Amino acid sequence: MPHAADDTRKALIDAAARAFAEHGIHAASLLEITRQAGQRNRGAVHYHFGSREGMLTAVLERHADELGRRELELLAVAAERPDDDVASVIEAIVRPVTEMAESGWRGRCYIVIVGELVQQDITPLGPEVEAALARTGGYELFDLLRSRLVPLGMDEALERERLALLVAFIMRSIADRARAGELPPRGRDELPTERFICNLVQMATAMLTAPLPAGG
Repeated sequence: MPHAADDTRKALIDAAARAFAEHGIHAASLLEITRQAGQRNRGAVHYHFGSREGMLTAVLERHADELGRRELELLAVAAERPDDDVASVIEAIVRPVTEMAESGWRGRCYIVIVGELVQQDITPLGPEVEAALARTGGYELFDLLRSRLVPLGMDEALERERLALLVAFIMRSIADRARAGELPPRGRDELPTERFICNLVQMATAMLTAPLPAGG
């Protein structure tokens, strides 16, 4: 029986990952997730996870440590670069997320979900969701990134604005590319992975380090 319960849990996490990625974490139907997982018990989600937030936490935990480890590897490389090297820090954001998105359908769904979460206030989702998202890394990385922005002379408000827009741009770009893998062909060819990463790093670096607006 324990094996059956584990299999059920895994099937529900898979179904939730697809549904959250396709419909959004708030709009996805728990009943439809239950049905897609092949479960007849309408309360299967609540039995195994307690709530929508509990299920979201389980989805996030599946790849959180893997993504966090990869970011820390690239962060260590970036930390050895000159103090004005912003691109290497941005690469430590872009490369792990792109690699995860291209690892298969689970990775693609995961990045779409994370991309949605990082663009909203997740406090109402509870501390477990916050902790799971934190495990994907980022805090040390953004500390290093902020230190390399000091010479640009941004005030705190402008720095926050630029970093928020940077994250939204990166995650949206990678999430859209991830979604394209399961959609009909678009009107343009996708860049090969390595060229996509390099181009996105350069664009994001230019965006973050652009001349300051009038007035500072």
